[in-house]
Amino acid sequence: MLKGKKVLLGISASIAAYKAADLVRLLTKLGASVKVIQTEASLHFIAPLTLSTLSKNQVLSKMVDQDTNDWNNHVELGLWADLMVIAPATANTIAKMVIGECDNLLLATYLSAKCPVYFAPAMDLDMYQHPSTSDNIKKLESYHNKLIPSGFGELASGLFGEGRMAEPLEIVEYIISDLSKDLPLSGIQVLVTAGPTYEAIDPVRYIGNRSSGKMGIELALECANNGAKVNLVLGPTHLECKHPNIIIHRIESAKEMYDVVKKHFINSKISIFAAAVSDYSSEVISENKIKKSQKRISISLIKTIDILSEMSSCKKDSQFVVGFALETENEVKNAKEKLKRKGLDMIVLNSLNNEGAGFQSDTNKITIIEKGNNIIDFDLKNKSEVAKDIVARIIELK
Repeated sequence: MLKGKKVLLGISASIAAYKAADLVRLLTKLGASVKVIQTEASLHFIAPLTLSTLSKNQVLSKMVDQDTNDWNNHVELGLWADLMVIAPATANTIAKMVIGECDNLLLATYLSAKCPVYFAPAMDLDMYQHPSTSDNIKKLESYHNKLIPSGFGELASGLFGEGRMAEPLEIVEYIISDLSKDLPLSGIQVLVTAGPTYEAIDPVRYIGNRSSGKMGIELALECANNGAKVNLVLGPTHLECKHPNIIIHRIESAKEMYDVVKKHFINSKISIFAAAVSDYSSEVISENKIKKSQKRISISLIKTIDILSEMSSCKKDSQFVVGFALETENEVKNAKEKLKRKGLDMIVLNSLNNEGAGFQSDTNKITIIEKGNNIIDFDLKNKSEVAKDIVARIIELK
């Protein structure tokens, strides 16, 4: 949600200003470009060197730079930003924002901003509870500024109560949640399976496949970036997936995946089964490592549960189910048969015959086949772009 966003962070003079360093770090880690404006009084609480190092941008605090004599153009700053966050917002700064007082660079930029403005109050309990502060906060909200509520806890005075600035992670999560409201999948529960499953033979060995989980992870991220709340059921992989809208359920075997999927499928409006689930597991799992004492051994295999078929058989009309088919021959014919046999709304076909597609690759080349036999071919693309194509089609059809 914040990747590529231009964020203007305003810092006013509160002891909570120390939290701004962590806030800048979180925003930049999520891919945002951050510029910081400090009031001159806030320089007593946190050094601009810290913030400029973290943001990789010069911190601004004066209308005119004393070293270069250049004007810091508040209008350009206000137009540059995709969103503005004032954290901490003191009682003094909030009051000035309400009446339009413009005695520093932060306030001048606020008055020039054309983007959404969020403010996170930080002050002591009596100041926060004073009627003038309450009225000012309500007025700022009436100006379409967005309040990030203060927390309850120990304050600088030693009192306990409201007025404590929200923690940096809470601020980021609030902004992401707010930005998600108008997205096409906002509020929708999505289930995604990804990666391989490992079926144990003994404590050391297993039956598995070469799936990395990249495609499923990219699908989970794309759904989350479109506002969905995602349960990602992830098989063994070294890859990470971090997003406030994604809950990861780590599993190893097909049985473990089935148990987690069964729990979450019923409440999922959209389910995307991208995992490469093992077709067979060992009938007997040795308690001890099998010794290399014989030239030949036999392992009896039994079929694993067909998770996709099980879920499709109990899906409601309001649910949208997507499967994947990895084929090496008669690709379209086999994928169509799977689509029909398993009662899917859509199937995504991969062919190992296409160079750059399949397991362990950063790219993929897909064909989407829909329930009405509509077929769409796509060019070879990075898997993040492939995920965009798939999710865009799901949004269109759901």
